[in-house]
Amino acid sequence: MAFYLFQASYTPAALKAMIDDPQDREAAARPLIESVGGKLHNLFFCFGKDDVLALVEAPDDSAMAACVLAIGASGAFSSGKTTKLMTSAEAMAAMTAAKTAAASYTPATG
Repeated sequence: MAFYLFQASYTPAALKAMIDDPQDREAAARPLIESVGGKLHNLFFCFGKDDVLALVEAPDDSAMAACVLAIGASGAFSSGKTTKLMTSAEAMAAMTAAKTAAASYTPATG
């Protein structure tokens, strides 16, 4: 399974709803992620541009996209982004493949 970092900002209406009636958003997110065969490792509220960060493990890009589409369609977020993450082992494999591929590449010259 692949790892993803989901970052998002709530709408003012969603923030007001959570202040008026505090809600466990991790408990709300977990069943959505599990419904596509994924696992929610952590959900964090944070300061700064984003209101929430989630570390998600999902079977593939399509499964993660399904979660993101469902969340986006809810109207609770004003913005969001998803970053696919690689383990160190996956990065090493990519570096090895890049070493081989680099021999086939001709860079631009000036």
